[in-house]
Amino acid sequence: MKKIIAVTSCATGVAHTYMAAESLAKAAKEKQIELKVETRGAVGVENEITEQEIAEAHAVIIAADTDVLESRFQGKPVVKVRVAQAIKDPKGLIDEALNMQASDPADYLKQVNKSKAERSSARTGPYKHLMTGVSAMLPLVIAGGLLIAISFMFGYDAFKVEGSLPAALMSIGGGAAFELMVPILAGFIAFSIAEKPGLAPGLVGGMLASQIGAGFIGGIAAGFLAGYLAKWLKNTIKLPRNLEGLKPILLIPLIATAITGLLMVFVIGEPVKFIMDSLTEWLKSLGTANAILLGLLLGAMMAFDMGGPVNKAAYTFAVGLLASNEFGPMAAVMAAGMTPPLGLWLATVLVPKKFTQEERDGGKSAAVLGISFITEGAIPFAASDPFRVIPSIMVGSAVTGALSMVFGATLRAPHGGIFVVWLVNPVWLYALAIIIGTVVTALMLSILKKPVKQEAAGGV
Repeated sequence: MKKIIAVTSCATGVAHTYMAAESLAKAAKEKQIELKVETRGAVGVENEITEQEIAEAHAVIIAADTDVLESRFQGKPVVKVRVAQAIKDPKGLIDEALNMQASDPADYLKQVNKSKAERSSARTGPYKHLMTGVSAMLPLVIAGGLLIAISFMFGYDAFKVEGSLPAALMSIGGGAAFELMVPILAGFIAFSIAEKPGLAPGLVGGMLASQIGAGFIGGIAAGFLAGYLAKWLKNTIKLPRNLEGLKPILLIPLIATAITGLLMVFVIGEPVKFIMDSLTEWLKSLGTANAILLGLLLGAMMAFDMGGPVNKAAYTFAVGLLASNEFGPMAAVMAAGMTPPLGLWLATVLVPKKFTQEERDGGKSAAVLGISFITEGAIPFAASDPFRVIPSIMVGSAVTGALSMVFGATLRAPHGGIFVVWLVNPVWLYALAIIIGTVVTALMLSILKKPVKQEAAGGV
């Protein structure tokens, strides 16, 4: 029997990673195919694939939006897709992997070179590199934000008392975790592009961006600059075989770090700082009308592809502003991300005849995912009826995001849903925004969707 191995990893490591793994495992069981899935999520690597298992595998499925150490699979046939594809079409991916020609040991070098070329081409995607950086940064943002919020529970000014527990929590969260946020973002963007040679210049460039005041935009710029520079140096510098070891240890880190640092200090830093300062001042000066527009836009983006690139763009924007002490967009983004699954659950309750029995059962799970700020809970509904579901959830999320901004809601934690809602201020108006958006979504669905029997008889 042919053995297949797979790796799944999404940008946040929270939902798509495990949904994709579950879908692949279920499809393999139905096809009676031996499959092992390694997940690389927020808790780290689970069910790790061994070298022996790689050697025995017929082919590899990589369903990932971040770096998953693909160099392990040199010489093996690889099916490589976005993580969402494994959720939508797991059987198709398994069939594609089974139909691939197994690697020929006699032609191993050819397979390795082909694999390298494919990976090199795939790694030029800026979205993947950015999401690798965001994925590495998120634990720092979450831990730091929660620790800062806990310090405020002792009193708004309690952290100012030197030597106190609130002061220590503020120092850990704001002085350490948040200070590392931008350097880690930049470092792992560069790592995704150039692997280990890119890490040092990326970290240094990110730290300089943080010190200069260029914020997360400066960190992104530093990460891409350091990564592509390190990759170019790795491919360009040629040394005698006995001196090749100097490249990754001495030459590339030295040259790439120096050039990245100098460009950040003298060329890139100040213009990006100006952009960040202007953005921060604009957000502070938002009137009601502008706040509504920003909330509408962020809300609609969160619902548009439910965890895809557009959703992550809005989320990354809000997370990045936490470092600039702007907490309104984060609140709007989380509220808008909770609304789609909650609205779909409510719709299955209000108009059950317009959903299949499987969808009605799934509505309960969607509700749990919704309150946990896992927007991906809406994906199964959107996949079965995209032209009615997606507009409905976008309208509901846009309303929620706009109301959150109008109510002046703020949030320091970038994830957690109902479990961090106590960190929101004002919490009751924030809850009201989510409830209204949920109701709007459900009402839109009740109007647009047709009864299941009618759809079965009459098409779309």
